[in-house]
Amino acid sequence: MGMLHRLPGSRREASGFEWTLLRKLPRIALIGTLLPALAALAMRLVPLEGSLAQVEKQLQTADILAISVVVLHWTLVFTLAIACIIVVLMKGHGYVADAYELNDAEQPARD
Repeated sequence: MGMLHRLPGSRREASGFEWTLLRKLPRIALIGTLLPALAALAMRLVPLEGSLAQVEKQLQTADILAISVVVLHWTLVFTLAIACIIVVLMKGHGYVADAYELNDAEQPARD
């Protein structure tokens, strides 16, 4: 039997929640990106009180917070995508890959 041929008797498991989640991830990523961006934009539309330096500091804080939330969200979405792909691959057929021959499997060598 050569490399990457299906193992005899292997079967594919039924798909589950991983495909549902994979289909929803682009929408989740888009919504999770837009919400913090809209919150940072809303800070510019609301009249802020204080001196010019205080207003700039508040806007800069809102921008930094929005960017950090977006980066965290993208990281979580990417991690979920990797996990879903791993589950899809693991539920697939079994394949023959690299066989590892053990020469002394029946009689272990003594050191």
